[in-house]
Amino acid sequence: MSLGFEWTYFSAIKELCDKINVDYHVVNTDIGEIIFNERKETNPCSLCAKMRKGALNDKVEELGFNKIALGHNRDDIIETFMMSLIFEARINTFAPVSFLDRKKIYSIRPLMYVPEKEIKGYISKNNITIVKNPCPANGNTKRQEIKELIADLGKKYDNLDGKIFSAISRSHIKGWYKE
Repeated sequence: MSLGFEWTYFSAIKELCDKINVDYHVVNTDIGEIIFNERKETNPCSLCAKMRKGALNDKVEELGFNKIALGHNRDDIIETFMMSLIFEARINTFAPVSFLDRKKIYSIRPLMYVPEKEIKGYISKNNITIVKNPCPANGNTKRQEIKELIADLGKKYDNLDGKIFSAISRSHIKGWYKE
């Protein structure tokens, strides 16, 4: 997904896709321009996420697919839960599987049980190049704030992230509850 920042380079991703024989597509957007120059958002992440998801779903539909695997990991699920609780006063996070009825597209999250540190370890062990996030807000977001809060609380409360994830997986949050 290109947000339209001129200093974004995807060559490392294309090389990896070529190496493992996976089709490679870039979704070009002007999301960066819209958020930072036209709308001048002070808290751009929520709108950006919605716009990225919309552009991605449009591309999935254009390519004729009905399912997309997203890279959300266990930490993302926990962070989203905490952000929802703290900033929106609701108990929610994204579901392992969700269905967009309007487009007839399923989103799946196959990495949902994998902690971020294990993914980083795999990336390091296999010398996979990471494409730097070009967003001007990167590292200075509510998500980063929550990530740091969870890390700080985790120093005081043993296995905090595991307990939060376990609570989510046993909850009645849409997409998590199984009768």
